Amino acid sequence: MVPPGITRHRRPFLAPLWVTLVALLVGAAAAYTAYRGATTTLVVLASAGGKEPGTIEDPPISAEGEHRAQRLAQLFAPGGAPGRLEALYVSGERRAQQTAAPLAELLHLVPATYDATQGAAAAAGLLRSHEGHTILVIGGPAALQQMLQQLAGRTYSPEATADPDLLYIVSVPTLGRSGVLRLKY
Repeated sequence: MVPPGITRHRRPFLAPLWVTLVALLVGAAAAYTAYRGATTTLVVLASAGGKEPGTIEDPPISAEGEHRAQRLAQLFAPGGAPGRLEALYVSGERRAQQTAAPLAELLHLVPATYDATQGAAAAAGLLRSHEGHTILVIGGPAALQQMLQQLAGRTYSPEATADPDLLYIVSVPTLGRSGVLRLKY
């Protein structure tokens, strides 16, 4: 009898282990890439200053509202690169534009105007265009309520956004749920 030659036998029972290991490595690499690419967008919502009593449709800001606008400008004054505002959005109302004017001048930013009746659409648009940045939005109570509802995913009462001394800081992560912090300034 002739001795058998050297033969190589494949071990098919190890193939599922190798395929599983490769699939786990690819899945871990994909999860790590998604985690590293995740960002959080901070949207600060501020109410427009109080209105001057009068009979006109779009009244100017009151003296107390001007004082609040100066406080808002001091609050977001440039103090360094971290936490700097990347964009400033203002509704088309005169009071909102007058509230944003001292801050825009201080930061050398041109405020982008959005339609106050389309607050939800404006919120989605600013999240797309400023992902991972810090944005300040100034508007009337109705526009802020729509934005807050769109960004946070919860319904808030109209009284919650009517106080001109309140700031809402909404953190919108790319992965996970958004959070809302309410501050009085």
